[in-house]
Amino acid sequence: MQKITPNLWFDNEAEEAANFYVEVFNANPAKEGTSKVGNIVRYSADTPSNKPKGSVMTVDFELEGQQFLGLNGGSFFKLNEAVSFIIDCETQEEIDYFWGKLSAVPESEQCGWLKDKFGLSWQVAPSKFLTDLLGNLEGDKAEKVMKVFLEMKKIDIAELEKAAE
Repeated sequence: MQKITPNLWFDNEAEEAANFYVEVFNANPAKEGTSKVGNIVRYSADTPSNKPKGSVMTVDFELEGQQFLGLNGGSFFKLNEAVSFIIDCETQEEIDYFWGKLSAVPESEQCGWLKDKFGLSWQVAPSKFLTDLLGNLEGDKAEKVMKVFLEMKKIDIAELEKAAE
């Protein structure tokens, strides 16, 4: 069991979100699916909440070995960009896949960041490629690549490589 588990607060969509994320990660053509929904805890009559008895309180789920907990806690708090999850993609095809499945708020897209239909922010990026590319360039080349990168919504590896030449 991992020591730290992200807890995602939803109004009433925790189970729907968990099922959606598991489906997206399991259908990734670049990897065999290892994501799954786990234990679901329901509100009882004794639970101090305005949620109906029997409705989902929490749902455990796992994405690529990372444990998460979804909580239907009500409308008191909303997911926002202060926390995001990075999906480290190895190819442009993988970037395109996750971008197509997760992006739901076009106005929030910038530099590989997107927001999904539940309001959760993701960074869909070739992390190693970006670190290697940006870490090994200097001067005008580094500035040119950074300028191209900062103007992107979805990351385009070929465009970054072209800017680095």
